[in-house]
Amino acid sequence: MNEKNPNEDTKGKDQPVEEIVTEVNRVPLWDPEHDDVLVCRQVRQETHDVKTFVFSAREPRAFRFYPGQFMTFELPVEGMVTRSYTISASAARPYRVEITVKRVPGGPGSNWLHDYMVPGKEVNVTGPAGDFTTDATADQKLLFISAGSGITPMMSMTRTACDLSEPTDLHFVHAARTPSDLIFRDELALLASQNPGLKVSMTCDSTSASHRWTGYTGRLSLPMLSLMSPDFKDRKVFCCGPARFMEGVRNMLSEAGFDMEKYYEESFDFGAETAGTLEEHESVAPEISDQKFRVSFVKSGHVVECNPGMTILSAAKEAGLLPMSSCQRGICGTCKSKLNSGEVDMQHGGGIRQREIDQGKILICCSTPLSDVEVEL
Repeated sequence: MNEKNPNEDTKGKDQPVEEIVTEVNRVPLWDPEHDDVLVCRQVRQETHDVKTFVFSAREPRAFRFYPGQFMTFELPVEGMVTRSYTISASAARPYRVEITVKRVPGGPGSNWLHDYMVPGKEVNVTGPAGDFTTDATADQKLLFISAGSGITPMMSMTRTACDLSEPTDLHFVHAARTPSDLIFRDELALLASQNPGLKVSMTCDSTSASHRWTGYTGRLSLPMLSLMSPDFKDRKVFCCGPARFMEGVRNMLSEAGFDMEKYYEESFDFGAETAGTLEEHESVAPEISDQKFRVSFVKSGHVVECNPGMTILSAAKEAGLLPMSSCQRGICGTCKSKLNSGEVDMQHGGGIRQREIDQGKILICCSTPLSDVEVEL
């Protein structure tokens, strides 16, 4: 006679195997409104001045992001600085996120990460966010053009496509100064060998005897692009890299008669960590009144008049201040500041959490005064 063991766990005896597996393996999603701490799990040296930092949450979390999106990191440098870094990992591998960062001379953010970020160290973050993304598995012809650290969003899109199935028709063009500066060189070569829909071409400005190189040499040009991607005019182009590089690509494509409505670029400057923003146009919100308001910047002591419809960031620039900013669309969170008094109209794009708003924080790039205001800048 078989007696039932009172300590035996009978849960799931009559459940389908699929339901049991789902119960055991269910991991909560990362919630950007509440989750804000990442733990470094691994650091990889990619090139002589580029490292990849692998993170996960304190407790198991599944990250849901679009390939090409970024996260904004709060780094304990000079009190605190914020920097936005693109996630370079595949979106099809949701339990960890990675950023790949080049050490920039004089750049406080990149140098702190390279010098002090080690496995086990925690960092506060915001995101994921951003709208620079595409589905490389869709039935479309794509061309990725990148330089330097601008390769990171393209790498996330490519890794994701290769994990999910394979890129349908993707040409990946990357430029670097020397062969030793080529990020993800071996991995891209491997992915191209395994995925017939992916073609990778690289060029280096110069070479040296110490690094064997048989690929393209010289600055990316129209004749070179025509060899790398003969049908580039038929493709949708995604470009990312230093500002001057992207400007050169835009001019080159326009000269070739490319339909610029099919051109997309990431607007962050991956080659610089300086105050201010890439875009030269003034960031102005829609006009909401004809009244001027006073904007007081506490730390600097400046007080300026803010014209109708002008953002606080624009007023700060008129005062000669150079607060950190990047996207000018309320997405990255780089310009987050404390509003000590007054009211603003803030039309943000997700770069700030509701609980931060409740604490009196604003994004000055997309905040227009509704009264005299005092900002902690």
